Amino acid sequence: MRFSDFPFLRYLPFLLIGIISENHLQSPPFFWGIALAICWLLYLTSILLLRNFLGSMGIASLAYLCLFLFGGMLVSLNKYSEQKIDWTDSQGYLAEVIQFDEEKPNSRQNILEVKSILKSGRWEEAFGEVLVYHQLDQELRPGMILFVQGIPEYIEKPSNPSEFDYASYLARKGIGSRHFIGKKAELIGNHPSQKTTYWIENLRNSISLQLKEKIPDPRSNQVAQALLLGQKQFLDQDTKTAYSQSGVMHVLAVSGLHVGIIYLFLMFLIKPFGLKKVGLKSYLIFVVFCIWLYALITGMSPSVLRAATMFTLITFGQMRERKPSIFNVLAFSAILMITLNPEVIFEVGFQLSYLAVGGIVLIHPLVARLWTPATKVSEYIWQLIAVSISAQLATFPLTVYYFHSFPTFFLLGNLVVLPMAFLVMQIGVPLVVFSWVPFLSDFLGVLVSYLILVQNWLIDLIQKLPFSQLDRLTISISTMIFVWLVLMIWAMWEEGQKRKLVWLTLFLGFFWSGMRLFESLHATSEELILYHTKSGIILDYVSNGNVRSWNVGVTPEDIRFKVDSYRLARNWDQIPKSLAGIKNDPSTFYFPLESFSIDMEKQELDISKKSPKSVQRWSKGRWEEISVSEKITSDQAAMRILF
Repeated sequence: MRFSDFPFLRYLPFLLIGIISENHLQSPPFFWGIALAICWLLYLTSILLLRNFLGSMGIASLAYLCLFLFGGMLVSLNKYSEQKIDWTDSQGYLAEVIQFDEEKPNSRQNILEVKSILKSGRWEEAFGEVLVYHQLDQELRPGMILFVQGIPEYIEKPSNPSEFDYASYLARKGIGSRHFIGKKAELIGNHPSQKTTYWIENLRNSISLQLKEKIPDPRSNQVAQALLLGQKQFLDQDTKTAYSQSGVMHVLAVSGLHVGIIYLFLMFLIKPFGLKKVGLKSYLIFVVFCIWLYALITGMSPSVLRAATMFTLITFGQMRERKPSIFNVLAFSAILMITLNPEVIFEVGFQLSYLAVGGIVLIHPLVARLWTPATKVSEYIWQLIAVSISAQLATFPLTVYYFHSFPTFFLLGNLVVLPMAFLVMQIGVPLVVFSWVPFLSDFLGVLVSYLILVQNWLIDLIQKLPFSQLDRLTISISTMIFVWLVLMIWAMWEEGQKRKLVWLTLFLGFFWSGMRLFESLHATSEELILYHTKSGIILDYVSNGNVRSWNVGVTPEDIRFKVDSYRLARNWDQIPKSLAGIKNDPSTFYFPLESFSIDMEKQELDISKKSPKSVQRWSKGRWEEISVSEKITSDQAAMRILF
């Protein structure tokens, strides 16, 4: 296997580097546009006039540079097109509902597309989306036009290190603000000219209602909605936890597995007819249409888009009696998705989806060769185990990095649930298609309901096993990359030059060890962190690896969402030892052993007796140096003082 045989796989890294670079540089679109135009002209000139002078390497370098600049321009244009609405002096706004309500514990959630804003008695045109929570008596449906009173709030960026960036998460979905409107909204009417744009939303909602009718058991219905339609918002926390701790949460996230089952089901239907040429090509086009219709209905998640693109290219290859390279198909689908939405590379679903498929393609053959089963049953079980191990090896560094946990019995979970999920899909898809047929749909609904009941029962058994999940795990980015590089060396072992691969492995091992040693030698021996919360004050004091904490009035929710993620990233205890403080007056505490005090009313640290080496403020996702002073105030962000 030569890297040069996969052109799209060669193009992809340069596109990604350009996107990541612009995400840090924040350059204007015209910079990237001018640079790309110049580079493209140089590339064309080199092909036409300077081919012999530059050679193939020089021309290829210009082409890769164009891809790098194109990636940067994509991100820059995407950010430039994002319009932030100015809500100053607004009394209300006119907006269109673009989806169906989603039930929440005390309200219903929806998304509104703003059309205009009322300011000082005048309407001003505006564009943008608002996440709203309402308690209206009437359910909101796509196409409704509302007048909403009040002003939405901008979603704040994280004010603490390692805190979940909810603002960026919503921004990638095109949402810039949110509004708790209660009942302060008035229905103006519908938008009949736009009703056709909501046919997918209406179709999905109609199928969802049919599933609720045919599968009355609440928990079975939740799983059916997620498994068949990708509607995970119906899942309760207990069900999510059970599937996650059993290592099979991917079954409930519509992905390549589900699209593959749809594809196999459709291809199985046509097999007895033995279609040739025109008939076969027509049916394959119908298969592609069904795959993309399913992708639309299930919400076009990154994993579904990847799978739909892959199976489309495979189907087109069948039309031409060619079998496209899986590596080229994967890379092309990624390039296509990135071109349409460059921010998709930062979505966890996109990353896990491609890692899982890449792991299966590269590592599965190596794992499968470790044992040769004697029977068909053992062969089936072993192949299922090999696929699970391959996908888990590729994805576990990222899942530990994001979720800090690992399901111990993922093999058992996959052996039990994947066949069950296959059966549910085989019966559930006909249920969706024939939901309008009275007796047939009732019978299929009962079958699906009982199958999911058995599946949930098995999942609960696995979850209750001792040590079913390892929690509070952490991994550095350098370690994560090191693991992936070692896996790639293993994948290349049989076809590569073993001597060079051994030396490369040793080099990577020494380099990684050196980085870890460098980090430990340059780690601060003493530091003080003042977290930013709205409920109270919390401090973490670190001295020679020992962590002690002090807080007043901080809610458990604030500790969980704003503080604990950083403690976990630093490999600190979830509940550190207490930091002893003496109350000097109603608003001031003094810490004698550490020689600093804090004024709770002003949220001000007095470190005049400590002589700090550096004072840092959390801003834009990193610690930024600020001027050292004797008194430090938490200015809407976490502060770190190094001694």
